Amino acid sequence: AALGISQALAKTGAAAFLAHHLVDAVAAFGVMGLLAAVYLATSVMTELITNNGAAALMFPIAFTAATEAGHDPIPFVVAVAIAASASFATPIGYQTNLMVSGPGNYRFTDFLKVGVPLNLLIMVTALIAIRLGWSF
Repeated sequence: AALGISQALAKTGAAAFLAHHLVDAVAAFGVMGLLAAVYLATSVMTELITNNGAAALMFPIAFTAATEAGHDPIPFVVAVAIAASASFATPIGYQTNLMVSGPGNYRFTDFLKVGVPLNLLIMVTALIAIRLGWSF
């Protein structure tokens, strides 16, 4: 379903619309601000839907935002891939989280307490690695 929605985002111009507003919203923060915004949006999305769905939905937005801002889209696509794979903050973000939440008697807040700091650590690490790996 997410792949179809992803194609619809690209074909209808919704991805361009969202990308334009994203670029405008973080323009004052430069390319790293845009990269962080793409990462953060993907990270939030992957906590609510599957990682494949989050990546599929964010790819056209990230690609278009990078292109509109005049940057190589590859680092932005890498940010989407990493963020979509880092779903630690909710039991519904990834199937293994859901599998251990019941037997471990974990509450939703238990995932938040451990997952949010871990997500932030991965975000900072990924953004630094992307910055060092690609020139902007």
